[in-house]
Amino acid sequence: MLGLCINLYTPLGYIFNSLSLMPYSLDFLSANMRKETMHENREATLKRLKRLEGQVRGIARMVEEDRYCVDVLTQIAAVRAALKGVEKLVIDNHASHCIEDALASGDREDQRAKFTELLELLDKARG
Repeated sequence: MLGLCINLYTPLGYIFNSLSLMPYSLDFLSANMRKETMHENREATLKRLKRLEGQVRGIARMVEEDRYCVDVLTQIAAVRAALKGVEKLVIDNHASHCIEDALASGDREDQRAKFTELLELLDKARG
């Protein structure tokens, strides 16, 4: 029953990525942080977010259909795991470009700001 539920409501790419059940948030995308652009991870990030959107809609359908609570909770855990994957892409992008650029610039103030930003980001990611 569980496998059937996952296949009906979870895009194929996330069926096997739902092993980690740690909750994460996207607070690190807040508007008050310095705006940097996404680089090569942009398309992968958008693709994953669109899959997540579909997963959340699937959960809403499950609730509307009054599905078994354990099945709904399983899908919620899968969404959290998928969101963790998106968060990792964004953090990797930030480290690979934004922080790397600050280090290469030689600007100590910018380096400190980016380092502090990364520490805050990782603290929020841990929950």
